[in-house]
Amino acid sequence: MVAPNARALDDARDLEATLRGGAQPGALCGVPVGIKDITDVAGLPTTYGSPLYVDNVADADALVVERLRAAGAIIIGKTNTPEFAAGGNTFNEVFGRTRNPWNSALSAGGSTGGGASALASGMIGVAEGSDLGGSLRIPASFCGLVGIRPSPGLVPTFPTAWPWDDLAVTGPMARTAGDVALALQAMAGPDPRSPLKQPTKGRDFVGSVSEARLAGVRLAYCPDIVRLGIDASVEQRCHAAAFGLADGDAMVDPVDLEFSDGRKAFLHLRGVWMVAHMQEHMHRLPELGDNVRGNIEAGLRVTTEQVAWAHGVRGRMWAFFERFFERYDFLLTPSMAVSPFPVEQNYPATVGGRAMKTYVDWIAPTFTLSLTGLPIASVPCGLDANGLPVGLQVVGPPLGEGRVLGLCRLIQEAYPIGEPDLGAL
Repeated sequence: MVAPNARALDDARDLEATLRGGAQPGALCGVPVGIKDITDVAGLPTTYGSPLYVDNVADADALVVERLRAAGAIIIGKTNTPEFAAGGNTFNEVFGRTRNPWNSALSAGGSTGGGASALASGMIGVAEGSDLGGSLRIPASFCGLVGIRPSPGLVPTFPTAWPWDDLAVTGPMARTAGDVALALQAMAGPDPRSPLKQPTKGRDFVGSVSEARLAGVRLAYCPDIVRLGIDASVEQRCHAAAFGLADGDAMVDPVDLEFSDGRKAFLHLRGVWMVAHMQEHMHRLPELGDNVRGNIEAGLRVTTEQVAWAHGVRGRMWAFFERFFERYDFLLTPSMAVSPFPVEQNYPATVGGRAMKTYVDWIAPTFTLSLTGLPIASVPCGLDANGLPVGLQVVGPPLGEGRVLGLCRLIQEAYPIGEPDLGAL
């Protein structure tokens, strides 16, 4: 956690007073919530994990914070992020490194790593975060939590430098699928300040979670959607969890999917995304960290032809999943190809025995699926050989956030992992 909120106790007292006055409690009444340090909370620093913004204090709440407060949540502080949320391991020059409560020598993932660490250690009940290439799913996997990447437009992002951004989304992370559903219900819904909108009338995420059943559900499992490779301990756990759901009368089929083109397409579009969001910092590139600067420079090298090709790949992926969901209800695939690695490393050196060329290669299992715009969650499905959490991605159909979280609840019930031993930290 970073930047504790001195107003939190006052906010809690005000909430108590309104309840004594007869007000109905909101869905998140009294729940302590952490806000990622790229999201504005009035009166608190928004540093983006960057020395460039170390003295920046927000004047107003972001839209998602307004909604969380309206639901009764207590904002207790900001949570750590890599500089400008660029990276799958959470560290920066402002607040240092975020450690994994399951083993403090290891990474908590990123870029919503501070929120995941705070959740797993019991500091908060809900973490607000963002997900471009896996920033809610990666730390959820590493820390034994549920994190959902909602489909674009379900949770409006405001303020933002790029209102038409349909690649990065805002969403929640929590310890259980039910808690994520509660938070998502509070966050979701159109707003005139955002041009990206999605229907929410009649959508009951909480009810969908409680009503979910395994019987008759059609599942497909693929261990490596991008031909990246995968560590044996992770794949064994995910495979066993996926096919073990057949014991609950689900149908589970192995499928051989290959989205290597999607991997390349995402990197092109991510480069454009970085340039679009970082325009005001172009004159300060030498002052930015290696990860952010490298992303911007890569984005500046992307050609019009590459962007056009990437959009074509994205269209073909959408068409594939349109057909896929005629046969199956969900796709299951490992969230991460590796277990948590030493926190001092920027990224794992190898995956499945293969060397990684860049600091983002290893998160291809999450970022490739971001291209689909589908609702995708990571849910813990067991522990690896070293007792560390393993996450399973659940990919659902359009407008299927409630169904995705419902299956996450069933997976959590089938494969409970317990909690980290905080006394060992």
